[in-house]
Amino acid sequence: MKIEDEIKQKEFKSAYQKMTVNLLFTTNWLSASHTRILKPYGISVQQYNILRILRGQHPNHINMGAILERMLDKSSNVTRLVDKLEAKNFVTRTSCAEDKRKFEVKITEEGLTVLKKLDKVTLDFTNFKEQISEEEALKISDLLDKIRDIKF
Repeated sequence: MKIEDEIKQKEFKSAYQKMTVNLLFTTNWLSASHTRILKPYGISVQQYNILRILRGQHPNHINMGAILERMLDKSSNVTRLVDKLEAKNFVTRTSCAEDKRKFEVKITEEGLTVLKKLDKVTLDFTNFKEQISEEEALKISDLLDKIRDIKF
């Protein structure tokens, strides 16, 4: 469906305004879709992001600062998110040997298991494949990279 129909706006002041509105709308749409997928597993999009970061480091630990650097949402409260994941036994947290004020986090087997289940419903995005070719997906990604190079 076209953005004009989605938000019931007939026209935009410019192609750039239309693009910006469409990007914001689509970001929210994707986020809501992810939230629906993750809800049965009792985790948020940000918690899922942390689990994926930790899986990438497995079997090693990673400190909280390094997690934040890799987060998609840089404004996330990593400590609070890790607390919730730890309560679900998806991660473990230990004091850093070099600096007792810092913590290192590691994904547990339970965390890896939930990610394996989620991989089946999130990573493939087979619905995308019905509408967007792999070439188009790469082009969209390149254009999004180009947009982030803009300085405001």
